Amino acid sequence: MSRQRSMEAILADEYVTIGELVRLTGVRYSTLKFYTEEGMLPFAQAGENLTRRYRREESVGRVARIMALRAEGKSVPEIKALLAEEAG
Repeated sequence: MSRQRSMEAILADEYVTIGELVRLTGVRYSTLKFYTEEGMLPFAQAGENLTRRYRREESVGRVARIMALRAEGKSVPEIKALLAEEAG
């Protein structure tokens, strides 16, 4: 069983795992995984074990933006379009 990093260690690192992103945002693992698979939450492939790593600050902000848009009643395709607009 793997040990969790302390919140202090997570906040000091540029990259986090999806599990750590769950802890930072309070959003369910399955929801974050869905957003990743839909291309709404970008990640970097790290190391030989191919672990997905997320840029901490960027990802926390992106998750907050997605959740705000969901609260406004936007659909997933609408959110994807808005995020693409904002990025480009």
